[in-house]
Amino acid sequence: MPSRSSPSSPAAEPVADHQIAAVRAFNRFYTRKLGVLDQHLGKSPFSLSEARVLYELAHRDELAAKEIGIELGLDPGYLSRIVQNFDEKGLITRKPLPADRRQYQLSLTAKGRQTYAKLNLSSQNEVAAMLALLSADDRTRLTQAMATIEAVLEPSRVQPAAFMLRSHRVGDMGWVISRQGAAYAADYGWDVSYEALVAEICAQFIRNYDAAREHCWIAEVGGEPVGSVFLVKATDEITKLRLLQVEKKARGLGVGRALVEQCIQGARERGYKKMTLWTQSILVAARGIYKSAGFELVATEPHHSFGQDLIGETWERDL
Repeated sequence: MPSRSSPSSPAAEPVADHQIAAVRAFNRFYTRKLGVLDQHLGKSPFSLSEARVLYELAHRDELAAKEIGIELGLDPGYLSRIVQNFDEKGLITRKPLPADRRQYQLSLTAKGRQTYAKLNLSSQNEVAAMLALLSADDRTRLTQAMATIEAVLEPSRVQPAAFMLRSHRVGDMGWVISRQGAAYAADYGWDVSYEALVAEICAQFIRNYDAAREHCWIAEVGGEPVGSVFLVKATDEITKLRLLQVEKKARGLGVGRALVEQCIQGARERGYKKMTLWTQSILVAARGIYKSAGFELVATEPHHSFGQDLIGETWERDL
């Protein structure tokens, strides 16, 4: 058979048949290995397409349904059925676009975010189980190969925004209280009692601030605050990481990871031997950062706080 060439390819050389066959074979293997051909994603009630729509809504604000359909290549009728199903289950809100009232902006409800968090954690655990069967070297080779595929097929054209970390200053505590309260109310439906807790933590931090043992770092993009984290004394040898938060518009830049790493480094510089933190099981992104930074989950406890039934988690790491 003759070789084929892509009309849009910048290369003059034709594409060989064995290269086409290799890509198709890998695609069949990959979809079979990860189970994406199953009717439902993992053990969830959601199809792959439904899970992708949930993912887009969880990571971006007020997307138009039409935008999701275009980006995911979904048939408008099929997408409409997904949206209707999500609406009936209370997972989303939708409101007409001002420019075209036939189109809708979609947002996840608190129930929708909790549903996505459970789905995401289940998928994460399934992949972790698969990777656990490999040696550390093979895991590195695998993830590097995946990064290579992604970079070759879709090279990044936009440089991520630069961010900086600075020490706290007058006015920052008010920003932390306001943004924490608003963000967790919007994303998870937490009530004003959480904002009260944050206010208490910040007030205690200001009143008892010991510069030799404690600190707060604020992340900025273009001079605007987009994240924060606190290093708080527990005992002479143990410190707490508290109130990690990153604004939605700054997610994907590595801000959360940088804040946690800075907090760990700050704790070491201040002579602490151990760091502990308290979080909730539904805070999937934060949990991922903690795990990659070397923290280990040491205790869980169901509780009713902030107007929600939650599972509190205690994580620790030696310094």
